[in-house]
Amino acid sequence: MANVSINRDEMALWSKYIYDICGISLDANKGYLVETRLGEFLVPTGAKNFAELLQKVRGDPLNALRRKVIDAITTNETSFFRDAAPFELLQHKLIPELIDRRRASNARVLPIRIWSAACSTGQEAYSTVITIRELLGTLTGYDVRILGTDISDKAVAQASYGFFSRLELERGMPGDKLAKYFVKEGERWKVRDEIRALATFRTMNLLEPFSFPVPFDIVFCRNVAIYFTEPDKMKLFRNIGKNLARDGALLIGSTESITGLCPEYEPKRYLRSVFYQLKPAV
Repeated sequence: MANVSINRDEMALWSKYIYDICGISLDANKGYLVETRLGEFLVPTGAKNFAELLQKVRGDPLNALRRKVIDAITTNETSFFRDAAPFELLQHKLIPELIDRRRASNARVLPIRIWSAACSTGQEAYSTVITIRELLGTLTGYDVRILGTDISDKAVAQASYGFFSRLELERGMPGDKLAKYFVKEGERWKVRDEIRALATFRTMNLLEPFSFPVPFDIVFCRNVAIYFTEPDKMKLFRNIGKNLARDGALLIGSTESITGLCPEYEPKRYLRSVFYQLKPAV
């Protein structure tokens, strides 16, 4: 990384650009973050400072530099079965109750639709699939679909391939599940095909308009809105609500809350977890 500091004016320009392309709000004291994550692009692009780097990013006709900036600036902090409690909630309450409701409708095949809205490199989505598989044993009679979306092309590509390093797997994946759901290929481990087939991934900006043909039963949107402004948080969770089944559940980060921010949701507690459901229509 080139040893170049970002000045106040450059930081103001970068803050606006980063907000415009991915909705992340960086205040003036986050200059170190821009320096450490984007400084590596100075030498390859020939930019002498961060103002020149921004010009080169904006002027790239193929938007390759723009995609690299998004990949670098988004955190992508994740692990398998991160925080544990949401997956206990999924296994012991949300999925069993969902299945009970669906069985009451006498459907031949029970659909389960789940969205990992900020999926990073796929650990949350695959942890969800494994949780459901462990709970149900066989998926005969069920139509399970997991969608993972993220703003980072690089993260989505890794999630789609389903390859993980030993270090990535050691962060949360129990040893008994490693052999059961992954196969070793060279120095990496690959998600087994029958698990990989249940998840699809695509690039998506959560602050752009979105809609889906079928509402989701469960939406994970954890630890992403903490980087958004309050109006953008409201916009995001209201849009999610439009794509959430009336009896569906929204799971956010353990340190997050939308109580008071989005009155259409009401919080529900189960053991160590809090989840949100849409209030009944008046």
